[in-house]
Amino acid sequence: MSDLPPHDDDRPTDPADPTDAAFEDIVGAETDRDPDLAVIEAGSRTLRAQAGPPQGDIPARPTDPEVDKALREVETELASRWGETKLEPSVSRIAALMDVLGEPQRAYPSVHITGTNGKTSTARMIEALLSAFELRTGRYTSPHVQSITERISLDGAPIEAERFVETYNDIKPYVEMVDSRQEYRLSFFEVLTGMAYASFADAPVDVAVVEVGMGGSWDATNVIDGSVAVITPIDLDHTDRLGSTPGEIAAEKSGIIKPGATVIMAQQPVDAAQVLLKKAVEVDATVAREGLEFGVVARRMAVGGQLLTLRGLGGEYEEIFLPLHGEYQAHNASVALAAVEAFFGIGSQHARPLDIDTIRKAFASVASPGRLEVVRRSPTVVLDAAHNPAGARATAAAISEVFDFSNLIGVVGASDGKDMRGLLEAFEPIFAEVVITQNTSHRAMDADELAAIAVEVFGDERVQVEPRLPDALEAAITLAEEEGEFAGGGVLVTGSVITVGEARLLLGRG
Repeated sequence: MSDLPPHDDDRPTDPADPTDAAFEDIVGAETDRDPDLAVIEAGSRTLRAQAGPPQGDIPARPTDPEVDKALREVETELASRWGETKLEPSVSRIAALMDVLGEPQRAYPSVHITGTNGKTSTARMIEALLSAFELRTGRYTSPHVQSITERISLDGAPIEAERFVETYNDIKPYVEMVDSRQEYRLSFFEVLTGMAYASFADAPVDVAVVEVGMGGSWDATNVIDGSVAVITPIDLDHTDRLGSTPGEIAAEKSGIIKPGATVIMAQQPVDAAQVLLKKAVEVDATVAREGLEFGVVARRMAVGGQLLTLRGLGGEYEEIFLPLHGEYQAHNASVALAAVEAFFGIGSQHARPLDIDTIRKAFASVASPGRLEVVRRSPTVVLDAAHNPAGARATAAAISEVFDFSNLIGVVGASDGKDMRGLLEAFEPIFAEVVITQNTSHRAMDADELAAIAVEVFGDERVQVEPRLPDALEAAITLAEEEGEFAGGGVLVTGSVITVGEARLLLGRG
């Protein structure tokens, strides 16, 4: 295991201390696992040390007609390429683009993030922490909620539309050069990835925070060598492309773990943890695991979010206000903190904690649009981009913890190919009724097809179908208000990032 000193600042652990006891409970729960993991962990090195500016909101369309026209032209050209769901498992095309661009992704260190759920929220937290320590950051995440420019952020805010267009025009000749030499043209996501890496180098940034699009090994983002590899919780999603078990999916996602890197690993299913730890051994990477080397010591609800005590690689961080709801966001925060500590060398080069006031300021600035986001009151309308069963279970638990709804109406619109039965089953206990709809994307699941599944889960009397999202929102708000203004009615819009983005526009956000 670790050759580093224990986490306790040379002080003995006091079982009577509630903070120590809480963390020891975490350790005890995490270590009571499949004994096969011990064999793998015996060969791995693990980290255990002694003990930014506000996030930009989602941008609206450009107000300048000429800029808006230019952005629409770029969007149209990008849309003519392979979409994000049509993949050819190879990084050869993106590698060729990086080559002709002069390897811009080598111009800065990177934190690379994969997993099934929580990637974007974790990326935003990492970005806020790094920015608070006066580093210039670039962040690349997907998909976008409303505007394509959200995907590329500089200094904590989405790239300006003018700069997005300029970046596309700058790399377009090189994209066309690569297109002419490859069997398949660069995809939509590959071109966007090239734009992100080029814009980060041009800025220039001090560090890039990069979220994979899908998987890991052959994801277009994987031409970087992240000094820190972050693995958020792995569950079943994209099973037709990544595998049918968490272990199989982890094998693909482990591809972002590079030789000598530090791996920050959220709590995982046993088979996924085995795969990830084995990969770390193979490439001589160092591992820090949630629940062992770092974790959530305590959390309690607070106005507008939650108050946390986190155990990091460098010590304990108390009274951390996180303006996001849900236990899963507390775990995302612990992962983000450990990733930033690892980036600064805590646990491998030194053992001192990061400045607590800077950490508090950074976490207090975090926003994650479309993740348990309240966009209206009377009745309360909440948006959440859960699109798989694991995400839905986390959202349902958070809704039950944070809100006191007596009549919660769901509005669900999904993309094709998702496990919607599993998602609807996760929401069934908290939805009084559900309004089935569809978004305007070509990938949208047909409302009648989704409704047929919903009837099997909820029963015919609890399901209403409104194919147009504006009609679905109106119907859900009406149903939520039926018990009266003070009866605890609410609406949760979920099922897809695209559905949430369109609802956000309809409800006046962005």
